[in-house]
Amino acid sequence: MEHAVVKLDGSSDRSVSLADTVFGADYKEPLIHQVVCAYLAGGRAGTSAQKNRSAVSGGGAKPWRQKGTGRARAGTSRSPIWRGGGRAFPSSTRSYAQKVNRKMYRAAVRSILSELVRQDRVLICDDIKLDQPKTSKMTEALKGLGLSGRTLLVTSEFDANVMLSARNIIGVEVTHANEIDPVSLVGSEHVIFTEAAVRKIEETLQ
Repeated sequence: MEHAVVKLDGSSDRSVSLADTVFGADYKEPLIHQVVCAYLAGGRAGTSAQKNRSAVSGGGAKPWRQKGTGRARAGTSRSPIWRGGGRAFPSSTRSYAQKVNRKMYRAAVRSILSELVRQDRVLICDDIKLDQPKTSKMTEALKGLGLSGRTLLVTSEFDANVMLSARNIIGVEVTHANEIDPVSLVGSEHVIFTEAAVRKIEETLQ
């Protein structure tokens, strides 16, 4: 398929050919949902932890003898029913990661990219280059492209000037082709790719 290539001032005088296998795939909502949920789950810390009776220090000696005191039997002062004891069913550190096959992940990203193209939420820019990190220059470039709202900028490789220029703009996120993720793609109203980034993504996903 053909897609227009725009300049930073919003003008367009040529188009670029996109691979149908990457940008023309079918929309697979269940697969996208599974991959997005797995990606979000993988970001959870899972560091909540409490101590059970074996992890609480102390309690090695029997508090009093078994018989003759008139009190209930007790084998340790670290029982869950004692003050200062361990919890009966404590939460423990765990991983929330969900296994997603590489083939499934790539198929989901292809489906997301294809749907973004069908919804006219994708812009392909010839290049995004800034001489120095200036928020005002990035704001001017986005205004020239006629964009507002949540925007994702995807470059072919890490560019410090682009990243620093965009990080103070609310709703604008910058990444490069090797680090695109389904959550950022789905959550963006507009996605701007450089032409070099498109080629790198096609090479990775085909």
